[in-house]
Amino acid sequence: MEIRESLEAIIDAAIEAARADGSLELTEAPEAALERPRDEANGDWASTVALRCAKLARKNPREVAQVIADHIPANDMIAAVEIAGPGFINIRLSDAVLQGVVREVRDKAENFGRGTIPEGERYVNLEYVSANPTGPFHVGHGRWASLGDAMARVMRHGGYDVYEEYYINDHGNQMDVFGNSVSVRYQQLLGRDVEMPEACYGGAYVKDIAQEIIDRDGDKWLNVSDEERVEAFREMAYEQTLANQKAVLAGFGTTFDKWFSERSLYVEDENGQSAVSRSLNAMREKGYLYEKDGALWFRSTDLGDDKDRVLIKGDGEATYFMSDVAYHYDKMMRGFDHLIDLWGADHHGYIKRCECMLEAWGWPGALEVQLGQLVNLFRDGKAVRMSKRTGEMVTFEELIDEVGVDATRYLMLSRSADQPIDFDIEVAKKKDASNPVYYVQYAHARICSILRKAADEADVAAVEAGQLTMAELAAKVAPEGCDLSSLTHPSELALMRKMADFGNLIALAARDRAPFRLTHYAQDLAALFHQFYTNCHVLTEDAAVQTARLALCDATRIVLALTLTLLGVSAPQKM
Repeated sequence: MEIRESLEAIIDAAIEAARADGSLELTEAPEAALERPRDEANGDWASTVALRCAKLARKNPREVAQVIADHIPANDMIAAVEIAGPGFINIRLSDAVLQGVVREVRDKAENFGRGTIPEGERYVNLEYVSANPTGPFHVGHGRWASLGDAMARVMRHGGYDVYEEYYINDHGNQMDVFGNSVSVRYQQLLGRDVEMPEACYGGAYVKDIAQEIIDRDGDKWLNVSDEERVEAFREMAYEQTLANQKAVLAGFGTTFDKWFSERSLYVEDENGQSAVSRSLNAMREKGYLYEKDGALWFRSTDLGDDKDRVLIKGDGEATYFMSDVAYHYDKMMRGFDHLIDLWGADHHGYIKRCECMLEAWGWPGALEVQLGQLVNLFRDGKAVRMSKRTGEMVTFEELIDEVGVDATRYLMLSRSADQPIDFDIEVAKKKDASNPVYYVQYAHARICSILRKAADEADVAAVEAGQLTMAELAAKVAPEGCDLSSLTHPSELALMRKMADFGNLIALAARDRAPFRLTHYAQDLAALFHQFYTNCHVLTEDAAVQTARLALCDATRIVLALTLTLLGVSAPQKM
């Protein structure tokens, strides 16, 4: 049980004891609901339960608070209880409780802070990035990759079973436009006077694809019909672009359980049924389909949408929304409890119709859409609009190549998804405290250096040779069960207090889909470690103090590394 939960149980027990002996006349008691005080001088935890009980108990809130404090049972967790203000109950933890956090971290290691959630919401389909396979990723896609991957990691640590999925938009007119764009560039490169149509993909990468076809096949495609050439080039360009997208994401450390092709929604099985027809049949059974002007409509206004939506147009062609209907039905039929889609902010108006389709099938609330704002690129404070290399947009791949995976991920996750990111390329490349990811990674590397210094030369050599892990080295210099009672300095207590918050942080970040909170936590923890290192000599003549402080260093190392790992960022042992 977490420290907070244990304390809440103690306060709840005090209220029940006061009710039992008549000190508080309550028919029903509110929960303790502890919170961190804004000012650390007010203790470790605070409860407003007395204020919430006062009217029901017909007593002054401070009087209620005192009654509750007087009924707190004997325990080893609470060092002091103070009544403050209009009736706040402020609690100070015993040093032993905080010292116990060090033991718990070292004992659980990468499982520290791991949570569980109630049944019914556990199996989650998380779909993100899902760019059209018609060109390279832009930096906004990099934000979705960072956010989705970190969200999955944090949710898994919080107890969810997360299935990561990428939806390939490989069906529809944009694919034909892509094939035609490559076809035109191919002909132009071979000297044919052909104009690029207004509806086209005009990026330099289209020309590159056409040149690769020429290098491989020469002019063999000049003498076929336009239709055959466009169809062939569409598939070639699609395969090449998708392979590039997969390679970029793999290099970024973002992987998916499934790459789902939109085309597959329209493929019929042995019974002549496709995902599209199955989803329509299910919606028809619920009475939400009707025909008008030769088209098939979804009666979404019955479910709160501002207008009904066309699924199949009069000419028999499926709308873009039809694909979404079939895709989300397919997801739910695969057994997921909850669907999370990460979309760009420009898709805000699309949410309601998608919520309606899930409700039409009888799954209200099953879809959750997270919207992400854009990324604004800067270089030394000046906006970056174009790539130096191509004179066009800066691609995600170019950003990774210049800045690196760790800095890109960390800075992309530094703010809530609903806020725009101002990403300064030069700041991301700095090797000093002005770069937040460097600051956090340096704290981890410094701890590893301290642990190596504390070991004898043989152990250091074993670590360098990969024969001994850092955890094994730490166990040698600060054995399990070592005395931690000397960890009472304010800097030590602050560091342990911060680590005690980790489990609650994970639970809330997983629930709120907010991995950005871990970047703030990592920076706070790193700052507290640097303060501790300044104020408390780790390698000291007092052997007992040194061992205890090395154990504290090791626990901090574990939590820093775990936090970075959940963000998809490395935790280097040397810098």
